[in-house]
Amino acid sequence: MYRFLFKPKWLGFHLLVLALIVLMVNLGLWQKHRLDDRREFNAEVRARSSEPIVPVGDVVNDDTDPADVQWRTVTATGTYLADEQVVIVNRSQGGVTGVNVVAPLELDDGRLVLINRGFVPDTEPVPAPATGVVEVTGRLRETQARSLGGLTEADGELTELFRVDIPRLAEQLPAPVLSVYVDLLAADPDQGALPIPLPDPELSEGPHLSYMVQWWIFSACAAVGWVLAVRRSIRQHRKDLAAAAGDAVVAAGGDVSAPGGRMPRDSPSPADDAAATAHG
Repeated sequence: MYRFLFKPKWLGFHLLVLALIVLMVNLGLWQKHRLDDRREFNAEVRARSSEPIVPVGDVVNDDTDPADVQWRTVTATGTYLADEQVVIVNRSQGGVTGVNVVAPLELDDGRLVLINRGFVPDTEPVPAPATGVVEVTGRLRETQARSLGGLTEADGELTELFRVDIPRLAEQLPAPVLSVYVDLLAADPDQGALPIPLPDPELSEGPHLSYMVQWWIFSACAAVGWVLAVRRSIRQHRKDLAAAAGDAVVAAGGDVSAPGGRMPRDSPSPADDAAATAHG
């Protein structure tokens, strides 16, 4: 009865459905992992942002792992090295293209900390940093690494870069550089209308939960569709077998209108037909 389900075309169909189900289940799991990562990131940012604001020197030293202090809010007091200011190109903020402005701030101990002063639209000139002693409040960030397929920085002293690459910038600076940089939130004295401080990190969960559910619904639909297709084919196969059996009975001289091809009880038999003919 069910041997037809093991024919080559059916085996191909089974394998195709199975592959689709496995693929969609795994895509759902991938979205779940991304959701878990996003929730972990959000919790980390909220927790570290709520810690007391302290001087950068109190949380960053030579042995500090940047990942352990990222998103902490700190203060940094010192003097900008205006001649060492650079811009990070190909940035956008609020739907406007522009650059991020990064300048090294010399601390009291002689070390430098890179300050991402904020965003400047392409249509505006990049302002110089303030002179004299300034106090910056901002978020600690890890160095930005080149992603797969990302552009590589040129050699020599640069005034434009593709990312805030601390080791690369340290090569052209005159003093040791902290292993983290600071996204400026506020400064004293105030730096004016430009640069515009970077926005807070987005702490939503994104579309990952809905995507996860969708992929698993799709996989369930594929499984249900396979069941319906098989059941329908089995019913059709039974009809085909019954029709073939009826054709065989007719070919043998039987009548498919009676069970097993036998003549119905109210139908005359061949012997009755012969007797009627003799009496006539």
